[in-house]
Amino acid sequence: MPTFANPLGLLALLGIPAVLAIHFLQRKAKELPVSTLFLLEQTRREAASGRRFDRLIPSIPLWMQLLAVLILAWFLSEPRYPKSGSIQRVAIVVDSSASMGVFKTKGLESLTRLLPDLQGPASEIQLTVLESAPNRPRLYAGSSITELKAALEPWLPHDGPIDPTQALRLARSLVSREGTVIYLTDTPAAPLPFEARLLAVGEPIDNVGFTGVSFTTAEGALVWRALVKNNSSKPADRTWSIQTSSGSTDARPLQLPPGALVTLQAAFPATAENVRIVLSGDRFPPDDVLPLVAPKPKPLSLFAATSPAFAPLAEKLLHALDAAESTNDASTADLSIASYNPLDPASSAGNSIIFVEDETRTGAWLKGGIVAEANPLMDGLNWQSLLARETIQLERKPSDTVLLWQDKRPLIFLRESNGTRQLLFNFDPSLSNAEKQPAFIVLLHRFAESIRAAKIAPVSENLETGQALAITSDPALPLIVTATDPSGNQLSPINNDESAIPTPGFMTIRQGDQALLTAAVHFGDPREADFSACAASDFPSTANTAAIERHTRPDPLWRVWILLLLAALLISWNYAAGKSSLITDH
Repeated sequence: MPTFANPLGLLALLGIPAVLAIHFLQRKAKELPVSTLFLLEQTRREAASGRRFDRLIPSIPLWMQLLAVLILAWFLSEPRYPKSGSIQRVAIVVDSSASMGVFKTKGLESLTRLLPDLQGPASEIQLTVLESAPNRPRLYAGSSITELKAALEPWLPHDGPIDPTQALRLARSLVSREGTVIYLTDTPAAPLPFEARLLAVGEPIDNVGFTGVSFTTAEGALVWRALVKNNSSKPADRTWSIQTSSGSTDARPLQLPPGALVTLQAAFPATAENVRIVLSGDRFPPDDVLPLVAPKPKPLSLFAATSPAFAPLAEKLLHALDAAESTNDASTADLSIASYNPLDPASSAGNSIIFVEDETRTGAWLKGGIVAEANPLMDGLNWQSLLARETIQLERKPSDTVLLWQDKRPLIFLRESNGTRQLLFNFDPSLSNAEKQPAFIVLLHRFAESIRAAKIAPVSENLETGQALAITSDPALPLIVTATDPSGNQLSPINNDESAIPTPGFMTIRQGDQALLTAAVHFGDPREADFSACAASDFPSTANTAAIERHTRPDPLWRVWILLLLAALLISWNYAAGKSSLITDH
C-alpha cells in the first residue's frame, strides 16, 4: 500500500465537486430554426434570467475533467511504495529516577500506542531500550512491541535525579542520524540534545513521606527521630505506627500543613527484629516505610603513650570519638597516641598520632605563610590562624606525605608503611594554639575515623537506597549479600557489594561466619518525593519526511500519469470547442 509523502496534495480532490457543480449548471444546447433574427433578442432576455441547477448531463468533457482531477491529486500527493527489507530504528531512554515508578504503567501504554506509527512505511522496526542512568545494561533489544512491554514490566526505577545527556548520546549512536530517539520521563525537560523526542507521562500528585532519620540517647535509651515531609500544597492527614516481626503499635494520627516538615520520635525497641516506622500509604510507596536498625559503629581501641603533658588531649579525643575505648595493650590497640621527646626517644609501631614534645620551651614563633596540601584529611580546613613555636623536629622520610607547611618547614605529615598509618605533628601542640583551632580537632577525628574504616569488624548502619558502601574485608574470602523487603520477605540474590539495595529493606553482608554489615535501607531523597513539577507532554507519532523517503521509492509510473493528465485535458478542451449551439436562418 503506498504512502503519501505530501498528503495535502489530496486537497486537489476538491476539484471533483467543483467540476460536478459546473456541469449541473450547464444546459443542453438547442437548435431553433427562425425566419428572422429579431426573435433572438427575446431569447437573450429569457437567458439573462440566470442559470439554474438541472440534471447532470454525462459527457466526454465531464469524464475527462474528473479523470484529470484524480490524476492531479494522485500526482500532487507524491505516492511512495515501501522498499523491501527497510528497517526503522528507535532507541528509547527511560527515566530511571524513582518518581518514574508511579507512572511506569502509563508510560508503557503510551509507548505501545506510539511505536506502531513510528514504524511508518518501513518493513520492520528495531527497538532498543536504555536507562537514563549511565553504565546500565540494556533493558530490551528486539523488534517486538509486545516483548518490549513484557521486558519493562519487572523494571523498577530507583535512582535520584539524573541528567539523561549521556544516555541520549549513546541512544543516538545506536540508531544513527536517521533513527528516532525517545526520552520517556515524568517531568518535561528543557529542549533535549541529539534531536531526541520528549514523551512525558507525569502529573502532579500529593505525597507524604520520610526524608531522613537520626539517633540519640536519652535517659540511657536509644531514641530514633524521623523527619516526615508533606510534598504538596494541600494539608495532609496520615497515620503512623511502629511495626516489628512480633507485632505493631496502634496507628497514631499525623496532620501536616502544606509543605510542612514534622519530626516523629520514640524509643527504639531494642529486642525486636525488622523494626520499621510505617505511614499510611499513598501513590509513592518507597518513602512510606522507614526500616531501622540500632546503629553500632566499629569499636576503636585507643592506647595512650604520651607524657603527662598530652594526657588531657588524649582523654578528650577518647571521649569525642564514638565507640572508642581505652586499652592498656599497645599490641591490640587500633590507634596509639604518642609523644616524641629526643631526651627519651621511643618509637611507636602501628597506627599512631605522634606529637613533638619540647621541654625547653624557648623557641621563637614560626614565621612564613601556611600552605595546606591537597589531601582528603585536609579538605576544607583553614590553618591560617595557627601559631606555633620553633621546636625540635621529627625525622621526615622521603616517602612521607607532607600535609601542612609553614614556609619551608613541614608542620604535619603522614607516614604510611606496611599497612599502618601515622599522623605526625612536627611541632609541640602545647607551645601553640592548635587545641583552639577547629582544623586541628577535625584532623584528629578524620584520621581516627580513617583507621576505624580500615578495620575489619562488624558494623550496623542505617543507609539510604543506592548509597555507596565502604566494606573492609579480607580479599581472600568472598562476600555474601542477603536482603529482605521491609516485611522480611527474601529478595532476589544480590551480587553487588558496592552499594546498598535499591529499594527499602534490610541487608546483611557476611564474610565467612562474620557479619561485616547489618543495615536498614530507607528511601530519603526529597527531590524524587516531590511531584509538583510532573506533567504530560507528547509528540507527533507520524514518521517524518526523511524516514518516508528512506524507506520508500517514488511511484515508477509518474511519467505515465503526467501524459494521461495532458491527454485528458486536451480531449476535454477539443470536444468542448467543437460543440456549440447551431443557429440557422430560414
